[in-house]
Amino acid sequence: MRAVILSSGGVDSTTCVGIAVDKYGAQNVTTVSAWYGQKHKKELVCAQKIAQYYGVRHRVIDLEASRIFDGSNCTLLEGNGEIRHGSYARQKDEKHGGMVDTYVPFRNGLLLSSVAAAALSEYPGQEVELYLGAHADDAAGDAYPDCTKRFTDAMYEAIEAGTGGLVHVRAPFVELTKAGVVKWGLRLGVPYELTWSCYEGGDVQCGECGTCLDRKAAFAANGVEDPVPYRV
Repeated sequence: MRAVILSSGGVDSTTCVGIAVDKYGAQNVTTVSAWYGQKHKKELVCAQKIAQYYGVRHRVIDLEASRIFDGSNCTLLEGNGEIRHGSYARQKDEKHGGMVDTYVPFRNGLLLSSVAAAALSEYPGQEVELYLGAHADDAAGDAYPDCTKRFTDAMYEAIEAGTGGLVHVRAPFVELTKAGVVKWGLRLGVPYELTWSCYEGGDVQCGECGTCLDRKAAFAANGVEDPVPYRV
């Protein structure tokens, strides 16, 4: 069995890398990152460093060239306004429900489909587990609908059917909180000091956007200090 991880360079996907390497060995693991016009392009640098740390093959796919997100007002994309600060719950309250401003239209569906194709190409004729690091805090109700169990279950069925039963989606954290993800990763010795979560990009994580707040809370819940610096 081989494993391919959709790697954003963040806490959750890096924990997936640690799980896959522990389960199958670095020689059987590939990480794949995507450039799609995101502001926090530093995540691609971190994903590369994480692949080097684990000694796994790493690929970057370019989805930005397709211009598929042209017209989107998602603030996670370059040129689309400022990243809103505050927890996802607060952001949803301010919008009176629905998806948050940083939801990229069907991003995880697009990425999983693309990486499934990459997995078939990388390991032709072989069975592959395709890891997605989505967790329950990401779903946040309907803030990020492509992080829900309903979504991952549907993508499992579609990708397994569309790849002749060779590629199997794995979302090990989909019913787990981010604190639970960090707990799992700490047991495996995941190098969280190499990871990047902040949506704003820059040199230091802001500490105020929804993903920074979730990250800080997850480490605090485990009684350990987050190994990366924050602006606030």
